[in-house]
Amino acid sequence: MNPNVREFFIQGITKEGKTFRPSDWAERLCGVMAQFRPEGDSGDPRLTYSPYVRPIFAGNVKCVVVDVRLRDIEPKALDFVLNFARDNNLQLVEACSLE
Repeated sequence: MNPNVREFFIQGITKEGKTFRPSDWAERLCGVMAQFRPEGDSGDPRLTYSPYVRPIFAGNVKCVVVDVRLRDIEPKALDFVLNFARDNNLQLVEACSLE
């Protein structure tokens, strides 16, 4: 694991403890960000998510994992995703995922 990689987990739970709606929010957000990929990535953004913004379930909670290396490709993209979390009052945790 690369110690320089930082990630944010946007949890699908508001700061008040309510489940965020719509239920497919994570997939929608990741779909919008699918075009942001590392150089040489051959994944089709119409069919796959970006490795920098991907949906997961963490303990029965829908989350989006955001890799801060997204800033290297497009700083405004990282700001967009983090502002989405703040604007919707979602819990945001800095952590790292394990393979």
